[in-house]
Amino acid sequence: MPAAPAPTTGETARRTEHPHPVLATTRVLQVGLDVLVVGLVLLAVGQVLAAGDSRGGPVVVVPLAAVLLAVYALGRSRVRVAARPISEPRGAWWPGGAWMLALGLLWLALTAVAPGALWLAFPLMLLQMHVLGPHRGVAAVALTVVVAVVAWWWWSGALVVGAVLGPLLGGGVAVGVVLGLEALVREAQERQRMLAELQAARAHLADAERARAVAGERERLAREIHDTLAQGYSAIELLLRAARERVGADDEAARAGVDRARDVARENLAEARRFVRDLAPADLSGADATALAAALRRVADRAADRGGPAVTVTVTGTPRAVGLPVETALLRVAQSALANVAQHARARAAAVTLSYLDDAVALDVVDDGVGFDPEPAASPSGGGFGLVAMRSRARELGGTLSVESAPGRGTALAVQVPAVPDARAEEGAP
Repeated sequence: MPAAPAPTTGETARRTEHPHPVLATTRVLQVGLDVLVVGLVLLAVGQVLAAGDSRGGPVVVVPLAAVLLAVYALGRSRVRVAARPISEPRGAWWPGGAWMLALGLLWLALTAVAPGALWLAFPLMLLQMHVLGPHRGVAAVALTVVVAVVAWWWWSGALVVGAVLGPLLGGGVAVGVVLGLEALVREAQERQRMLAELQAARAHLADAERARAVAGERERLAREIHDTLAQGYSAIELLLRAARERVGADDEAARAGVDRARDVARENLAEARRFVRDLAPADLSGADATALAAALRRVADRAADRGGPAVTVTVTGTPRAVGLPVETALLRVAQSALANVAQHARARAAAVTLSYLDDAVALDVVDDGVGFDPEPAASPSGGGFGLVAMRSRARELGGTLSVESAPGRGTALAVQVPAVPDARAEEGAP
């Protein structure tokens, strides 16, 4: 089943974008303010209808109250301050400023004919701070306090301390409550912004890790193909070329060359099938301590049979299981090195030495061929992938690989990697 395509940077950014948060408490307070305004307007109208305490009568009070409520509802539907960031400037003339001016004039007119409308001063102050912001809102609250004090004096005919302190305290509470609530909303918005940035950073890290994993898998596949299938195809090509040259002159030798090419093709097919199933190399199918040495000898024999020089394999130290990844890497390095010897070195002999050290295992491949300059050959642009792949294998296991060679002086390749416990042996242990 094909994997889903990785998200692009734009898709990641769209996933991490969030609207500015509107706290549930803010919405509850807005609904509470709506209920308070409607309730106080109805209370003022009811007071007029019940007691006749009015200077204009119900004919004036009821239409004024209805218009005030209609303007309030219209403004609430058009001015959605809570849906905007608190940091944005507020108090523009349209539509917020016009709404507050219309409400203020209607409240002043209603207060002039119904004394109960004075209680609308407090919710009006809260609304002014909320709509006009901390600067213009404070000025509007101060003006509302003055109007409330004058209205009290207008209805009572006397100015007492309570009539002044009441609106002042109400204005102070309105300013403090709104500023405090906006500070909480601002903090929540900042936290949301930081969370969105963190999510974006995590998404970018995930994309980078995914790309790194893809690149690593591609490199692994390239190494495996180079060290198995590519080397096998190269050997088949050499064997068939030699067999073709003998056709007619030495048909028996030609048939033997074709048979060897078929053997190599079968081995390549087996490697390809194991490669698809992600299994260990066929030469390492055993789990005993001598499996790596035996596999190296088989690789050496095949290299000689494919037209390469005679190869001797020597083991020093006490053989032990060093882990399938280590054994696979050393075997692949030996395969690649011996393939290079057969194809390029024109050597008469080669030697493979496997050394078991205290906490590491080393592999040396030495030949007496024509040699080469190892510096340009070690780069991908130098014409070969073999040394690059071998160094990559050693580096992945925490090891090192060195090459000593010079034109006309042969080549010595040495790789050393840390020995790790063998999982196959541990699974069979009691």
